[in-house]
Amino acid sequence: MRKAERLFEVIQLLRLAREPISAQQIAKELGSSQRSVYRDISALKAQNVPIRGEAGIGYILEKGFDMPPLMLTSDELDAAVLGAHWVASRGEPDLAKAAHNFLAKIEVVVPERLRGQVLEPATSVAPVVPTKEMVSSSFLRNAIRLHRKISLVYEDGSGARTERVVWPILLGYRDAGRILAAWCECRSGFRYFRTERMISADIQAQRIPENARALRARWRSAMDHERASYAKQPKGEE
Repeated sequence: MRKAERLFEVIQLLRLAREPISAQQIAKELGSSQRSVYRDISALKAQNVPIRGEAGIGYILEKGFDMPPLMLTSDELDAAVLGAHWVASRGEPDLAKAAHNFLAKIEVVVPERLRGQVLEPATSVAPVVPTKEMVSSSFLRNAIRLHRKISLVYEDGSGARTERVVWPILLGYRDAGRILAAWCECRSGFRYFRTERMISADIQAQRIPENARALRARWRSAMDHERASYAKQPKGEE
């Protein structure tokens, strides 16, 4: 690992730590020696990186420190490029265009030695057939950002249509399409709605009455409970 990348990794560990982290812990994470960590900490402090602490006690990064933009390691760049290609092939037109724009921007700003990883990536994404939607996923993402209710006309697997008022939580992207997780006023519970089965949708003027973070936490709790219940069910013999 290059020194610049190692220093970046030290900063990342300190940024993620909720309490002082020892040189021994840092060395274990980086696969280096404590002596190297001490040298790295000294080098970072010499560059005015606000690190508090000392050997034998632990180190912590003061809040508000901003790193120079796009100090990416090779693996982080591969992850970003792979994710952008996935979105470009599976996202709705607006998001796919944004992914292509992101790749063009990152190609310009990354160091010369890493530019080849953007132009000729070491990873690839299998092509898929685009999902046909009558309700734009961009529309749904906007409703989530606005924290507004959606009036939805939805068709189930048998072709029956229902009108719902839902509280959108998040839009899940899959190879085979997209799914909206939402609280359904009609069913008084959390439900999933496949975008290709949405006939029409309108954003209501009324905001969702529950705090967005609290709503998402309640949804996660419900999903955890559902998974736990499923795991306890007896499995059939093979």
